Amino acid sequence: MQVSGFTFVRNAVKFGYPVVESIRSILPIVDEFVVCVGNSEDETEALIRSIDSPKIRIVPSVWDEALREGGKVLAVETDKAFAAISPQSDWAFYLQADEVVHEQYLDAIRQTMERYRDDPKVEGLLFRYEHFFGSYRFVGDSRRWYSREIRVVRNDKNIHSFKDAQGFRVVDPATGALRKLKVKPVDAFIYHYGWVKDPREHEKKLRYFPSLWRNDKDMATWTQALPTGADEYLHKDIDSLAHFRGTHPAVMENRVSAEDWVFDFDTRQKKFKKTKDRILYWLEQKTGKRLFEYRNYDLL
Repeated sequence: MQVSGFTFVRNAVKFGYPVVESIRSILPIVDEFVVCVGNSEDETEALIRSIDSPKIRIVPSVWDEALREGGKVLAVETDKAFAAISPQSDWAFYLQADEVVHEQYLDAIRQTMERYRDDPKVEGLLFRYEHFFGSYRFVGDSRRWYSREIRVVRNDKNIHSFKDAQGFRVVDPATGALRKLKVKPVDAFIYHYGWVKDPREHEKKLRYFPSLWRNDKDMATWTQALPTGADEYLHKDIDSLAHFRGTHPAVMENRVSAEDWVFDFDTRQKKFKKTKDRILYWLEQKTGKRLFEYRNYDLL
């Protein structure tokens, strides 16, 4: 079995993305890792080269700024990386630049890929998620965070990144019609660290990243409405957090130990805007089931 990893990244240094940790986290179970490096304003390419692995292959890219609304450019860059992987690979393991896999899950992931390699009905593998917020000590536990997503797909070029690159779709080559991938679950988590940064870095991201979804007029309104500091914005935007009780991936140890900003939150506080969200949260905590959640996939 042959496996390719792939991702895209731009301005990783400027915005503090843990992309090196992300790539390193799955290098032991992939045969190559394709990184689509966008035109950056910092030393992103040098950062990727610092990994110094023969498995790494860099694909230079220039982002099309005209595709920024709706996050479409993110899907385009994902597809560029996917298109560049080896045609001999059976599976393609996609990680975004702020997603990391704990080493405790690598064997299970590899075994699941082996199990379904020769089953064409299985087009992807579905992972559970931990979304860290504000600090490496807290995770989001409300329905605003997606609980599962596809991160391993079959090496089928009819599969494409969807919308803002959160998930994937199969495209019918004759009609262009889209359908969800048929997937099997894998007993593993993706750790999403995109909302854990030094508040100064986070404020930069908050003032830039929405431009990938908004036109100039909407972006100006968004920027004017932002609080003066990222910390104030983060606290304002929380509905529910929980303490993280597990361990972080070994590749994240340096970042976790370097946390020197203050972020605290009383996890007993629940700030749901709608009664239905409060009820559904309560039911999930009691039953372990997330009812009526949107599924970006078809579970086999």
